[in-house]
Amino acid sequence: MKITVCGSGYVGLVTGACLSEMGNHVVCLDVDQKKIEVLQGGGLPIHEPGLQEMVERNARAGRLQFTTDIDHAVAHGAIQFIAVGTPPGMDGSADLRHVLQAARAIGERMTEYKLIVDKSTVPVGTGDAVESVLRETLAARGVSLAFSVVSNPEFLKEGAAVDDFMRPDRVVIGADDEQAVHLMRAVYGPFVRNRDRMLVMDRRSAELTKYAANAMLATRISFMNELANLAERLGADIELVRQGMGTDPRIGTQFLYAGCGYGGSCFPKDVKALMHTGTEAGMNLQVLRAVEAVNDAQKQTLVDKVVARFGADLSNHRFAVWGLAFKPGTDDMREAPSLVVVRGLTERGAAVVAYDPVAMDEGRRCMSGWTGVEFVPSAAEAVQGADALIIVTEWKEFRSPDFDHLKRTLRHPVVVDGRNLFEPELMLAEGLEYYCVGRAAPVIARR
Repeated sequence: MKITVCGSGYVGLVTGACLSEMGNHVVCLDVDQKKIEVLQGGGLPIHEPGLQEMVERNARAGRLQFTTDIDHAVAHGAIQFIAVGTPPGMDGSADLRHVLQAARAIGERMTEYKLIVDKSTVPVGTGDAVESVLRETLAARGVSLAFSVVSNPEFLKEGAAVDDFMRPDRVVIGADDEQAVHLMRAVYGPFVRNRDRMLVMDRRSAELTKYAANAMLATRISFMNELANLAERLGADIELVRQGMGTDPRIGTQFLYAGCGYGGSCFPKDVKALMHTGTEAGMNLQVLRAVEAVNDAQKQTLVDKVVARFGADLSNHRFAVWGLAFKPGTDDMREAPSLVVVRGLTERGAAVVAYDPVAMDEGRRCMSGWTGVEFVPSAAEAVQGADALIIVTEWKEFRSPDFDHLKRTLRHPVVVDGRNLFEPELMLAEGLEYYCVGRAAPVIARR
C-alpha cells in the first residue's frame, strides 16, 4: 500500500517506519527542513530503541522516504496519516493548528479518494473539524471528491514504541463508513494476525478513548504517590502496600509504583486537555484536577528531602543527579521531574552535576542558561565530591551501583532515591543514608 505520514516527529516516525517494515511504501512528510535532512542522512531526531535499525533497513529497501515536498506527499498516499504535534495552549487546550493545516494541504492537492487518518492525540470532535476543513477546501477549488476521515489514536510508550506498534494490545479505529474500515483493516491486518485486536467504534468515542487511557494511567500514578506520602507519615512501606494491592486482579500490578512524579509528552498534556474538554462541556473534572495537583507537588518531593537533610540554604553544596529523561529508554525531557529537582536545588544555591545515559544533549538544551549545572559523561564522575546522590530516572545502569565507590567518593554517604530502586535494609548494611519515597527507611548515623 502507498501511505503518507504527515509529521516526522515521535509518533509519525515510528508509524512510518513500522508500516514500511510490513512492506508498505511510506513517504514521511515534514516541513522542518533540518529534520528531514537528518533523516535523509541516516540520523534520527529522537532516541527510541530499535528505531534506527528499522529506519535504515527500510530506507535502503526503498520503502521509506522522507520529504518536505507537500505535493509529492499528498499525491503519493491513498492513505494519509496526520501525526503532527498538538501542543497545549495556555488554557490547557490542545492546539489543533498543525492538524487542520495538514488537512487543508491535503484538500488543496488531492485529485482522487483519500483516507485521512488522525493519528495525533486530539480532542473529541477533531475528526469533525478535519472533515469540515476538507469539504470547505474542496468546495473552494470547485471540485467534488470522496474522502473519509478516521480516528486512529496511538498507544505508544516511549522507550518501547516500536514493539508497541509491531505487537499492539489494541488498535482503535473510529470510522463512520465501511470503505474506511476495510482500508484500515488492510493496513493493520499484518500486525494482528494471531488475534484480532482491532476495536471499531464511532470517531468521537475513539478520540475520547486515547485521553481516557492516559488520564487513567496518570491517576494511578498520582494515587500511589499520595499513598506513599501517607505511608511515610504512618511508618508503613508503600512497596509492600503496592504488592498487596497489585495481587488483586481487579487492580493489577501496572502503574502502581511510587516515585517523584510523571512527565513526558503525553500524560501532562492529555490530562490538561481532558480537563479543558470537560470545562467546555460544562463539567469540572475534579479527579483529574487532583491528579495534576498531586503530580506537581510530587515533583518537589526530592528537593524537600534534600532540604530536610542539608538545610534550606544549599550554598557550598554539590549534588549528583542520576537521570534527566522523564523515564528510561528515551531522551525526552518534556515535563520531566528532573527539571523541577535541578531548578529547586540551584535556586537554593547548590551546584548540580548531572548524568543521563541518553539525554545529555537534551539536558543541555533544556537547561541552557541555568547557573550551577554541570554535565558529566558518566555516573561515577557525577558523584565525585558530591554531598549526596539524587536518583531521578530508573535507568538499568543505576540499579546495581558500586556502593563502596559511592561511600568513598561522596562527601556524605547520602542517597536520595526518587524511584525506590533499593531496599532500605540493604542500604543500611552498606553504610549509606537512604531516603526514598513512601518507605520508613532506616537511616544510619551521619558521619
